[in-house]
Amino acid sequence: MPYAHIVSWGKYLPAKIVTNADLTRSAGVDADWITSRTGIEQRHIADPKEATSDLAVRAAQAALEMADVPPTKVNLIIVATSLPDHLFPATACLVQDKLGADHAAAFDLSAGCSGFVYALVVADRFIRSGAYRFVLVIGAETPSRILDWKDKGTCAFFGDGAGAVLLAARQQLGGLRSFALGADGSGGNLLIQPAGGTRQPLSQEVLDRGLHYGRMDGQALFRYGLRAMDRAAREALHNAGLTLADIDLIIPHQSNLQLLQQIGHKLKVPQEKVFVNVAHYANISAAAIPVAFCDAVEADRLHPGDRVLLTTFGGGLTWAGAVWQWSEPYPEKPVPRWKRLWHILWNTQAAIKSWFYRLEHRLDTLRPEEDLLKKKKDS
Repeated sequence: MPYAHIVSWGKYLPAKIVTNADLTRSAGVDADWITSRTGIEQRHIADPKEATSDLAVRAAQAALEMADVPPTKVNLIIVATSLPDHLFPATACLVQDKLGADHAAAFDLSAGCSGFVYALVVADRFIRSGAYRFVLVIGAETPSRILDWKDKGTCAFFGDGAGAVLLAARQQLGGLRSFALGADGSGGNLLIQPAGGTRQPLSQEVLDRGLHYGRMDGQALFRYGLRAMDRAAREALHNAGLTLADIDLIIPHQSNLQLLQQIGHKLKVPQEKVFVNVAHYANISAAAIPVAFCDAVEADRLHPGDRVLLTTFGGGLTWAGAVWQWSEPYPEKPVPRWKRLWHILWNTQAAIKSWFYRLEHRLDTLRPEEDLLKKKKDS
């Protein structure tokens, strides 16, 4: 039976950085209060021309380039996001097109901040079944699009970003050792975008009342998150037949420094065993865990063979835990410069190919109906 191994990874954070001091000037938020209460110092904000799919593509390209795997070898793309480009089509389909992953199936997975871990579990099942060899799992979010930047209760806590991992089938044991997933829809209103869906479609009244902005009950979420992440971590460990002594690194959801410190205390582990990078990005939702993967590797905190405990919670409400055994990356030697150039050229031709596909669809809409019927009959 094949096992799903993370063989490469990549991240993308938008160029624009908004510091706490910037929010003091624009929203009247106390910069020192944000830092002391949440540990957040800054967040990245997407350019007005950047959508969730654009961030996802940049992270995915970095992962594919690292592995030296062409997009045409990818069998499946899963994008974990609560903030897609559109209600439909799926953001994953837009990513598939922009990457030039012609042979890949694609779909979105929405489970709030827990979405990436949910997606890892789904991808693992596809690979273990023997159905697919390469699966791209991406967490990408642009919360800045639905934030009321005058609301002190939400604007300081979120940022935009994307992270991606490439999973590959290998025969040796590794990858996902166990998981625990859960949900509690009774708390769905604790983190919600009230309008914009089928319950309350967009209207002038919605815009006037600000119901298109995200709303959050921070205190209730903090309490739920502490309970949920503790439960997710312990259940994942139990399912793996391991204890905390067997874990090399804990990567919890990066939402609030106080919460991260309390989960370490609740699990009775030293704080240096808990990975933290929330200061640089704020809460980037489903992108938090994959970006933390990248940062942990860069900080020399994550090595082949290490057992990593993931624990997260999010809107829905949802929670997820997993034990993952880190693997040797693809390829074992650095990608040569000419191969990097090849990936750049591939990305360019993928954009050109996408343009031709769009032209073909446009021509189909202009073609007389009798021609389409004749073509169908001939086929």
